Amino acid sequence: MNIGLTGGIATGKSTVSRMLVRKGAVLIDADVIAREIMEPGHPVLAAVAERFGQAVLHPDGTVNRKKLGEIVFASPEERKALESLTHPAIRAEMRKRMAELEAESPRRLVVADIPLLYESGLERLYERIMVVYVPRDVQLSRLMQRDGLSREEAERRLNAQMDIELKKERADILIDNSRGLDETERQIDEFWRDQGLL
Repeated sequence: MNIGLTGGIATGKSTVSRMLVRKGAVLIDADVIAREIMEPGHPVLAAVAERFGQAVLHPDGTVNRKKLGEIVFASPEERKALESLTHPAIRAEMRKRMAELEAESPRRLVVADIPLLYESGLERLYERIMVVYVPRDVQLSRLMQRDGLSREEAERRLNAQMDIELKKERADILIDNSRGLDETERQIDEFWRDQGLL
């Protein structure tokens, strides 16, 4: 069985994915793959530097995420340009890893953690979609605190994603992560039992 795991920025997807892995799920993390394709020497990073200029690289050739973030979160066109360079490579690598894991261990739950799952139109690739949810005001304050952002910067990042309420409506499985870790864990336990994964 496989599920797509999504939510919004600062909703707690990493917390939920760790809980699922502790229970025995296998995780494929889009953010990890996104970092891998932005390593020096990878053709995707070369294409990003060509498109956005050498200013998005540190002197040692690694990506300057802060500089790149400033560019792409300030302009929907620039964000789309970056996504057109990175998303195909991320999707291809995720599909490859998922196929390998399902062939290797068909009875294990495979969780694909994809922050922009709905925005990228990827829901059809997974049997079910799990959304990690917190109300937008909680999301905003967590993001400001976690990343040291001003309210305006945090709002811009939230606005770059589909509204969390829309994701909540589309979820096959909803995990409300706004009421403490014990409650989140209880919901994961319930999901695990319902799937017969004990």
